[in-house]
Amino acid sequence: MATINHTGVSHTVFLLLGIPGLEGLHRWISIPFFTSYVIALLGNSLLVGIILSRRSLHEPMYLFLCMLAGADIVISTCTVPQALAIFWSRSREISLNCCIAQLFFIHSTFIFESGILLVMAFDRYVAICSPLRYTTILTRSLIGKAGVAVFLRSYGTIFPIIFLLKRLTFCQNNIIPHTFCEHIGLARYACNSIRVNIWYGFSVLMSTVVLDVMLVFVSYVLILRAVFRMPSRDARLKALNTCGSHVCIITLFYGPGIFTTLTHRFGRHIPPHVHILLTNVCILAPPMLNPIIYGIKTKQIKEQVIHMFFTK
Repeated sequence: MATINHTGVSHTVFLLLGIPGLEGLHRWISIPFFTSYVIALLGNSLLVGIILSRRSLHEPMYLFLCMLAGADIVISTCTVPQALAIFWSRSREISLNCCIAQLFFIHSTFIFESGILLVMAFDRYVAICSPLRYTTILTRSLIGKAGVAVFLRSYGTIFPIIFLLKRLTFCQNNIIPHTFCEHIGLARYACNSIRVNIWYGFSVLMSTVVLDVMLVFVSYVLILRAVFRMPSRDARLKALNTCGSHVCIITLFYGPGIFTTLTHRFGRHIPPHVHILLTNVCILAPPMLNPIIYGIKTKQIKEQVIHMFFTK
């Protein structure tokens, strides 16, 4: 491992500290990490298995949910095992290539989930605003094309970051005060100019996640306008109920991220370990709670779970 700090020497191994300032509590902090990972892994695997094995659930909303559950498994597996290795065995070393691979999958999967939530918002819009044309608009062909488009957008926009990081010389400190690698967090250790990295990362964020948030908001404005034009109160409640699970997932996905961004921007006096904990909450909470929310609020999935575990 290169440890000499001068131009021309680039670190090839980095040290992830976990949560600096709370080293003595790492064993205790690992408990919610491990618990959330197990719940996320089992819950989302069960969700994927039920949706794929039951033909009655081969509908657009459930197929998109299956994609979301698969992404939750990927993003949890990319982050939590690494954190647990730090907490349990102090296995902190990570090579530059592994660090870049980790941040690539974390960022691209996050954008993929954002894209799926946008497509699910469109699904709810069609279901409520054009119910008679629902099956003709959201065909299996369109669902497949939408999934491929979201996948290509997610991994295609993050792929150039690999080369933007590979061109840098990491001759500064090689100690990363975090539980996982991220793009700008790693780029800050370079001796070269990272202006291109910053602007490209900003443009990706604006053209993907921020754009998705705006379009989801517009779709729900249109949905609410259509709902409140319905003559029957029961019809309005039924329409709103079909959006309940999706609204909960959207709030859970974007809410912590917005809060974390605000704390980074305005919470200059907040201790660094609080920022790191909040970032991990953004990664841990949605994969753990998504299958629980859909299992409780979606009648068809709840019935399939009950049938699987409690019916002979």
